[in-house]
Amino acid sequence: MRKLLLGDEAVALGALDAGLSGVYAYPGTPSTEVTEFIQADAQAREEGVHSRWCTNEKTAMEAALGMSYAGKRALVCMKHVGMNVCADAFVNSAVTGVKGGVLVLAADDPSMHSSQNEQDSRFYAGFAMVPLLEPSSQQEAYDMAAYGFELSERLGLPVVLRMVTRLAHSRASVQTAGKRRTANPLGPSSDRGWVLLPAIARRQYLKLIDKQRAMQDSSIESPYNALSGEGELGIIACGIAYNYVQEALAAGGRKAHMLKVSQYPLPENLIASLRAACSEILVVEDGQPVVETGVKALLGADYPVHGRLDGRLPRTGELTPDNVAAALGLDAPGVIPVPPLVTGRPPQFCQGCGHRDVYAALGRVMADFPEGRVFGDIGCYTLGALPPYRALASCVDMGASITMAKGAADAGLFPAVAVIGDSTFTHSGMTGLLDAANENAPITVVISDNLTTAMTGGQDSAGTSKYEGICVALGVDPAHVRTVVPLPANIPEIERLLREEIAYKGLSVIIPRRECIQTARRHAKKK
Repeated sequence: MRKLLLGDEAVALGALDAGLSGVYAYPGTPSTEVTEFIQADAQAREEGVHSRWCTNEKTAMEAALGMSYAGKRALVCMKHVGMNVCADAFVNSAVTGVKGGVLVLAADDPSMHSSQNEQDSRFYAGFAMVPLLEPSSQQEAYDMAAYGFELSERLGLPVVLRMVTRLAHSRASVQTAGKRRTANPLGPSSDRGWVLLPAIARRQYLKLIDKQRAMQDSSIESPYNALSGEGELGIIACGIAYNYVQEALAAGGRKAHMLKVSQYPLPENLIASLRAACSEILVVEDGQPVVETGVKALLGADYPVHGRLDGRLPRTGELTPDNVAAALGLDAPGVIPVPPLVTGRPPQFCQGCGHRDVYAALGRVMADFPEGRVFGDIGCYTLGALPPYRALASCVDMGASITMAKGAADAGLFPAVAVIGDSTFTHSGMTGLLDAANENAPITVVISDNLTTAMTGGQDSAGTSKYEGICVALGVDPAHVRTVVPLPANIPEIERLLREEIAYKGLSVIIPRRECIQTARRHAKKK
């Protein structure tokens, strides 16, 4: 059966057809559509496949490990920065091992289309010493889901599936199985290796080291790693880059030896064979120079290896057919120049968004405190850093607004205000609020609650209707937990609350609450 699928959807359907029992995820572009596809699948709902959003990526990874412990297959999905959040559980899962297959989808975002860095998740797989799969097409994304679960169960290790934005969010025809494998039976593990006391962890770590040879053999024998072609130039093309190389060679009429790499660790003997046949190697990979660095280490300083490190390819940003063709010494059509009368249009808040009213009031209040600062967080409300508001002094990572405000207040800065969204607050802001509550830090925290995870498309927010209770339970004085409806007519009230709580020499929380205008429209349309 053929289907037209996004790369993300191909992974999701591949996992379902491979006998998936649960997907655990926190929404983040470009990974969100994987979980949404599974949530919308009628057969998955009938079969009880778990697909509810998690509070953050760490809880997602841990829940998936619990499902694996019980013998079932689990998929964990996140964008690349989510790997930082789940790293503790992820790295230790290589030491405990897995029972039911665990596939960890990490969706990287070269060129930072919707991210704060260009982090490359292949480093995490190498760091944890587990296999990684990197599809070059939607078809491989589908096929690799089943292959990844089988590899995970055969090696007893989690397997990382690395996507990039261009593959995750483009469509292609995919040949599917048309039927689904029966889910694994329930069978809790009896292996004591799951208890990482130091004495046990040391034994488990030795087992992980012993598995490295099997991982290398699997990579060498993988159907996704293959040598082809002829010529003096050798090319190592990784994941989606394989398509760009094929396109450039076909258009330019040039021949080359090519090693396609879509399974890691690097297949060392295939790289050695490529070296023996070629006088130089060009490494083409989307992301950081992970493979280029590894190949240089394998082949030594005397053998010419080109790529992002030596400038043959751009050091940052996505690969394109044009820059790959240029790296191969071939003509490329080039980028179409932007006409001089066309100017960029920066992102902005939706008309009617409640964040607008919060920033309008906050701007008026902070104008009286030129030495004060507003610390921001990750979400739609980060747009408050742009004109006309120019409100935010920082935006570093999920949950950082509260702890940065506290640190600035500890240094003597006044006033220190934190702005954080509802979903980000439950994701990783609660622990910072607990730190602030334990010292009754003199900061004002604004939890801008639009009743959803708006930035990634309106997914459920874990703490909806619970924020006042959470704040009080964490130790905030109930008298200083204030709620308001952010509307233009209520801007004077928001301003009054801000002034009162800034004047209070302790921790306070203001919760402006009104539904995201986009989800409100969708709900109204359904009604």
